[in-house]
Amino acid sequence: MTDLLRSFDYVFPTEICYGENIVAELPHRIKRDGISSVLLITDPGLKDMPFTRKILDVLKTGGVRCAVYGGVEANPKDHNVQSAAALAREKGAEALIALGGGSPMDCAKAVAILAPQGGEVRDYEDSSRIGEKILPLYTVPTTAGTGSEVTFSAVITDSRAKFKFTVKSPRIAPRAAFIDPQLSVSMPSALTAATGMDALTHAIEAFTARNANPLSDAAALHAVDLINSFLVRAVKTPEDMEARAGMMLGSLIAGIAFSHSDVASVHCLAEALGGMYDSPHGVCNAVALPVVMEYNLEYALDLYARIARVMGIAFESSEEGARRAVERVKFLAVEVGLPRFSELGIRESDFPVLAEKSAQNGSNRDNPRPMKSEDYLELLKILQRG
Repeated sequence: MTDLLRSFDYVFPTEICYGENIVAELPHRIKRDGISSVLLITDPGLKDMPFTRKILDVLKTGGVRCAVYGGVEANPKDHNVQSAAALAREKGAEALIALGGGSPMDCAKAVAILAPQGGEVRDYEDSSRIGEKILPLYTVPTTAGTGSEVTFSAVITDSRAKFKFTVKSPRIAPRAAFIDPQLSVSMPSALTAATGMDALTHAIEAFTARNANPLSDAAALHAVDLINSFLVRAVKTPEDMEARAGMMLGSLIAGIAFSHSDVASVHCLAEALGGMYDSPHGVCNAVALPVVMEYNLEYALDLYARIARVMGIAFESSEEGARRAVERVKFLAVEVGLPRFSELGIRESDFPVLAEKSAQNGSNRDNPRPMKSEDYLELLKILQRG
């Protein structure tokens, strides 16, 4: 159980606007803040989607000028941030809208700093350099996975060093998040599966992180319940709006949880893999989650047992509950058709570098089991054996 006597802060500056067709309220919310010109940041796959055109029409009708940057790559790169920030300055954008999954939203958070403050994006890895002049950000998620619509951190890839770094400050928290489960219906099943397992990773790591607190615990456990209940349905029956809503809310609530706790070794591995190989973040989290849970087992028996209870699993001891939670996570990954680690094309010769990068990750300190580079090397070998 989380130490109930330990001090903590809980800041939540983002307004949440949830419901079908909620994006119709976007122009009103933006104009209420005295803003008339925005830059919409998204990725190449979304910039010409019907719902993107609908949002642009809603903004135009509502009297908000909108330019579009549609070049965000998966695992957003530093040069994506630089290009979008240059366009924001050129167009005189007074605010930003991020549309899509975690990549556009993380990119937009960094642009919110860079456009008014200048410099290189990695300058702001040191949060003390983030000044007060930040462009307001409004988020519209189209995937149920990252929770980035409400978090105040952005993970960006240094394209030269092939290393993911984090820009983090409550100042870059979105001003408002517009969450409509209908926007996730167009996601392919494989993306639904990967992003859903990403959200489950957020919830489980938030609950077991050493920096957890009672409020993040409550959010994390509710998120586990929702994702466990609705992930398979969302993958197998994509038009099931109850399942889509359950996953959108599960992802959102998991985002609230880990932004006020932390993630841990699953993310350390996933970010190392994404930095070096540009591998999909959700897939990397999904394949690593049960293996890391098993590795952590003796350090988190009671925590994993509580997760098992939330998943509706009966057991007689904490050890049994913890092991059954790991088995349930393994089952979910197989049930939704996620690939094995050995299918990701990771070279064994890179394992030592990946292990070292994982150990250097800022979230490494919050894993329930103390982890060194040799532990990550062992995890990579276990993953490779499958």
